[in-house]
Amino acid sequence: MLIQPKILYYGTPVILLTTLNEDGSTNISPLSSSWSLGDVLVLGIGLGGKAMENLERHPECVINIPDSSLWENVERLASFTGKEEVPDYKKQLGFTFTKDKYAAGQLTPVDSLEVAPCRIEECPIQIEARVQHIRIPDYSPFFGIVEVQSVLVHAHEEIVLNENHINPQKWSPLIYNFRHYFGLGPELGKTFRSET
Repeated sequence: MLIQPKILYYGTPVILLTTLNEDGSTNISPLSSSWSLGDVLVLGIGLGGKAMENLERHPECVINIPDSSLWENVERLASFTGKEEVPDYKKQLGFTFTKDKYAAGQLTPVDSLEVAPCRIEECPIQIEARVQHIRIPDYSPFFGIVEVQSVLVHAHEEIVLNENHINPQKWSPLIYNFRHYFGLGPELGKTFRSET
């Protein structure tokens, strides 16, 4: 059967991207388009929003990865933009401006160690990163593809196994699945390359 879905969010982890505003404060942008390969992460970011504007001006960020218990905090941020002059297309979708996204999401800022934007304390994984490349596809002028490189990785102690591994039995990322939030189900098995 052929279908034409409006979106292709087929089940990817939610991230809360923190970037640096002009005044030195931190903006939070919920994203559902990202993947990683080694220490490189690729982010899909909508153009016209505060995240892309901030990254072009100050190429540092933190990829904060919430667990499934934080879905309501993420959703509290969903209708806000960090742009004081809300773009018309966002107004039509119901977005409004808020300066303090931490307060809006009921989240706690914590200083980063190597980059300027703050991290989000409640997120069990926080990846400080620097932008390496931004590309705007000419065939899709609404989104940018941003490549970042991890500088430092922070993890809550309760999900760490053997000092440098994330324990998959304790870690349940928040998944965005066709505009619905999910956690993970029970483990089905593991790959032969698993170190835990």
